Amino acid sequence: MSDTPKSPFSPTPGAPNVGGDDALVLDRLTQRTKPPAMYQVVLLNDDYTPMEFVVWAIQEFFGKDQETATQIMLKIHIEGRGVCGVFSKDVADAKADQVMSSARRSGHPLQCVAEPVES
Repeated sequence: MSDTPKSPFSPTPGAPNVGGDDALVLDRLTQRTKPPAMYQVVLLNDDYTPMEFVVWAIQEFFGKDQETATQIMLKIHIEGRGVCGVFSKDVADAKADQVMSSARRSGHPLQCVAEPVES
């Protein structure tokens, strides 16, 4: 009998017993976590919120430059909606709330929603 202690792990069933009774083969299980679901923050068009306020909000809350913010605002105006950014759920919800709160404080009915990104 060997003086080496027995391992608390059981060998993989069907694994060859190489090197005697003390040989041990363990399977490594790779765990993969799914990336978090992503959400897009969308501004919706209305007939009352000034375009300048929309551009300001896109710059302020989404860090876009003047030209990019203007392009997003025009898309909102023409198509009825525009994506301002894609974030994790918590961040997207927070940004949508920030935009809505700022719009309400300024007296504008601007609508902002966070919705799942379709894969």
